[in-house]
Amino acid sequence: MENKQSLGKSGEEFAARLLIESGLKIVTRNYRCPKGEMDIIARDGEVLVFIEVRTRQSSYRGWGEESITPQKSHRLQAIASYYVLQKGYSSWPCLRFDVIAIRWIREQPEVNWIKAAL
Repeated sequence: MENKQSLGKSGEEFAARLLIESGLKIVTRNYRCPKGEMDIIARDGEVLVFIEVRTRQSSYRGWGEESITPQKSHRLQAIASYYVLQKGYSSWPCLRFDVIAIRWIREQPEVNWIKAAL
């Protein structure tokens, strides 16, 4: 991986393939709104899943799953609320917040998919 941005993009591509292989349907990627950005929004049956992807090449600054602070958690929830309101759902859908942490140390990355992380 050349730099942080390409590492992140590679991690998101890997996570998207993992989600599809696991039977989730991707609704949108890199959703941006005034509250921030959500890496992936998907459907798992009737559940709307908001997914934060964290990719690391070392544990120097901690692993990806360790980087979700309370402030980041609140921001992700605010983004999800904005999305639901913007899309005009007639009733509030079931929501889930997942974190996919990827450790890309060798050719084959190690994945920690934490469902309902928040």
